[in-house]
Amino acid sequence: MTKPRPLALFAAGALTAATATLAGCDKTIEAPSDRGVCWHMAVTAQGKARFNALARNQSDLEHCAAQLDEMRLRFMGLGSTQNTVVGAFQGQFLFAGPQGVYTAPSLDGYRYLLMVHSGDGRLVTPSSMPTQ
Repeated sequence: MTKPRPLALFAAGALTAATATLAGCDKTIEAPSDRGVCWHMAVTAQGKARFNALARNQSDLEHCAAQLDEMRLRFMGLGSTQNTVVGAFQGQFLFAGPQGVYTAPSLDGYRYLLMVHSGDGRLVTPSSMPTQ
């Protein structure tokens, strides 16, 4: 069993705190519903959510998840300490992190596992992974 790394715990805690701060606002944050557009959600210095278009003409949720995870990996390659990013696709929130990509109907709603990292680093659906 591997021990959680302090940096990973800090980054997860920071994302949880940011999500809790945003979720505690009076106005509910809704994911953009533009058809085929994959969004990255950033939090401004004032604590407000801002959605930036990451990719257009995405055919489905899985392709957007791959785009979001690729962005996460590129940011980490540039030295970012945030190992989890939040995005959206057609009204659904996406949460990309080291374990894979989760989806939820709201920012603070229950997260469902959408895709996991395979042994070689690719994102795949959980049902395609071999069982032990």
